Amino acid sequence: MDLDAPDIFSVGASGPVGERVFVLHFSEGARSATVKVEKQQVAVLATYLARIVRQLGRPAHLPEDLDFDVDVEPDWVVGTIGVSYDEESDRLVVIVEEAGEEANVARVAITREQAAAFAIRATGLVEAGRPPCPLCGFPLDPAGHDCPRTNGHRPPVT
Repeated sequence: MDLDAPDIFSVGASGPVGERVFVLHFSEGARSATVKVEKQQVAVLATYLARIVRQLGRPAHLPEDLDFDVDVEPDWVVGTIGVSYDEESDRLVVIVEEAGEEANVARVAITREQAAAFAIRATGLVEAGRPPCPLCGFPLDPAGHDCPRTNGHRPPVT
């Protein structure tokens, strides 16, 4: 699926904290896809897009309508994500490839404004989750966790 001028490029999460399912959603006219991604993929993509947008210069007005139905069944699960910049069209091209053997691929060419709005929304979603352990960086449960840095002796708590 190639989308050269998507109407929406967004991210969402459903479920309780600690068990959330993250999805990317992109659409152009009647064509759309919702794909499942890992929280870490969302965090890295947001950081990378934000860095590129900073290097390219401040975008104009950011899109505000990034909402979509996050409770739909994802079309497929993402394995890899790549990003490039098309200087001619002044768009960031996000390529998401399905995990496994079927290998669906989506190429979505987004504006700087869409990239910046995505980065802001994605960062907020990621940060709304469980806080990281100050010792190992793994997510903390409300009762703590068996931290590999303490050899299981004193589980950190929030």
